[in-house]
Amino acid sequence: MAFGAALARARAPAHAGPLLLYLSGELGAGKTTLARGLLAGLGVAGPVRSPSYALVEVHRLASLTVVHADLYRLLDADELGPLGLRELYAPAHLWVIEWPERALAVLPEPDLHLELSIAVGSHRLRAIAAGPSGREWFAAAVELVRVSH
Repeated sequence: MAFGAALARARAPAHAGPLLLYLSGELGAGKTTLARGLLAGLGVAGPVRSPSYALVEVHRLASLTVVHADLYRLLDADELGPLGLRELYAPAHLWVIEWPERALAVLPEPDLHLELSIAVGSHRLRAIAAGPSGREWFAAAVELVRVSH
């Protein structure tokens, strides 16, 4: 939750295009918890659930639209078409995609890909930044977490 909230605070408000965050990891690794912290940090009110059955939840905020997708139940990448994601690939949109490996062939390249795993007594996070915006976003979030502890 804390790192998700840090990602929310570290997000560049004037990002030119859509910002894409992919969350990978085994069941129970914390993908939805991280997404929940991010969404709460952005101002999404009320409980945030994993969109496992709907596959996609759209949260419209004052200056940002958050597209939260959980692709775990996806059987084929072609199933993404009817979900309307193409229309949501626009400026002032943040995509948070859980289980992106189910559709990597058709998804755009992420700005930041976080791989979550469970270690003995803790959770681990590995970041893969596809470009400068992802690297800067992750570094700023890490710094926010470091300062708060």
